[in-house]
Amino acid sequence: MTMTKGGSYFVYLLRCADGTLYAGYTNDVERRLEMHNSGRGAKYTRGRTPVALAYLERVRTKGSALRREAEVKALRRKEKLTLCERYHVHPKLSSR
Repeated sequence: MTMTKGGSYFVYLLRCADGTLYAGYTNDVERRLEMHNSGRGAKYTRGRTPVALAYLERVRTKGSALRREAEVKALRRKEKLTLCERYHVHPKLSSR
């Protein structure tokens, strides 16, 4: 799966340093992960670095990404953890 832009969007879950999970969307996973870890990402993750990719899902459009992000954010923690358990982190992104 290509992790950068090119017509696709991605919905993701990050595992923060304090054990919490953060959901977001992007069209460039590598850039967004770097932003979160450098403190330039979402306000929520700024004090919770380092963060690591825990789940990634490709969607076709920005609209579907926004809808899916809202669905994932509405899940209970246990349901989010189930998504993470079923996802195998891409080796290029696992060490960040």
